[in-house]
Amino acid sequence: MGSSLEVNDTLQLTVEQGFPGEVFNLERHRQNPVTLKSVQDQVFSFQRKPGARLFHLDPVRVFFVEKREGKWLFWGNIVIQSQTIEKQFEADGSWTKGNWMTSGSYRVSKIYDPECQEMFTRYESPPGKGYFA
Repeated sequence: MGSSLEVNDTLQLTVEQGFPGEVFNLERHRQNPVTLKSVQDQVFSFQRKPGARLFHLDPVRVFFVEKREGKWLFWGNIVIQSQTIEKQFEADGSWTKGNWMTSGSYRVSKIYDPECQEMFTRYESPPGKGYFA
């Protein structure tokens, strides 16, 4: 009996899951860094993160990571605004025990400048998973 629930201090997203790649574009960021002021009033959403996950709640920071080409790229910190855990149903309507997905919304609370971003990504990514090899 019992259930599995994962507590996360990192929100790692692909574009398909809601990473805002049009705002957080690495090549543009290196030329003209994204500023907190440019996104401070925006609420972004994410969807279909596999598993039942709880993210730290505002005002506690959550690391904001883009999953890019299978690698981790740290962008800064976010604060969670909402989160929902739902059963993930198959196309035929069936459900496999333990098959959950998490969705939610967040605001960006800190953006790393390009130099800090590279250093943080190198030091904090799991071994072999950092975008900057």
